[in-house]
Amino acid sequence: MNHLLKEMFDTVKPVIAMAHFPPLPGTPRYDPALEIDGMIDRMRQDIRYLLGGGVDAIMFCNEDDRPYSLQADFEAVAVMTRVITELRPTDRPFGVDFLWDAKAPLAIAKATGATFIREVVTGAYESDMGLWIPDAAELYRYRREIDAEDVRIFNNITPEFASPLGSRSVAQRAKSAVVSSLVDAILIAGPMAGAEPDFALVQEAKEAVGDTAPVLLNTGATADNIAQFLSAADGVIVGSCLKLDGYTWNPVDPARVERFMAAVREVRGH
Repeated sequence: MNHLLKEMFDTVKPVIAMAHFPPLPGTPRYDPALEIDGMIDRMRQDIRYLLGGGVDAIMFCNEDDRPYSLQADFEAVAVMTRVITELRPTDRPFGVDFLWDAKAPLAIAKATGATFIREVVTGAYESDMGLWIPDAAELYRYRREIDAEDVRIFNNITPEFASPLGSRSVAQRAKSAVVSSLVDAILIAGPMAGAEPDFALVQEAKEAVGDTAPVLLNTGATADNIAQFLSAADGVIVGSCLKLDGYTWNPVDPARVERFMAAVREVRGH
């Protein structure tokens, strides 16, 4: 098996739990009354429940900066860096995701000590944001320029809110992303946050890359389906099902975290 995830998270089949930011300054849904301290207080409670429930890592994300942009603003990067510095776990890894500008989380990771980012870095897509053409070459050169080569890049090849252009299969895109674009892990997502992908796509991606890179379920995990998905996937990124009523924009529900982690431990055999 691929050993990257075991080295990063000190376990097999790791669970990476989402810590969602409230809308950031400059975005349409930002609440000026909340201010940064209120943002920190709100997220601190979520992270306390996630860590207490035994997740293996936290991933910080500006999930509520709807509608999403393909270019990060200075204030978003600055606020995310401030908040993550305040709330980052000290006893397990954490990562950063920015929807959807891959340079932004890399810069934040460099500043905060994050060990990985989640982004879309390969392919071309028609999307809710218009034509979307990530540039892996530019991102990797930027990573070298800022001396952040220890930050791993997790690449979503089936991004939410988008459809790939061209006729290449998931298997072909997964293998090419690893071999040609040097991504560290492949992510398979459903059509939107909280939606599960076709299980066959996870299997297809894993069969294509084998032990050369891990494949993780990126959306749609629940306590009821995680055993099936982890029979093929090497790990999982989970957000919505850990929230009250399973709704993406609600606070974390500690009972849901416990139930989900119990299901994962059963898969792991401990």
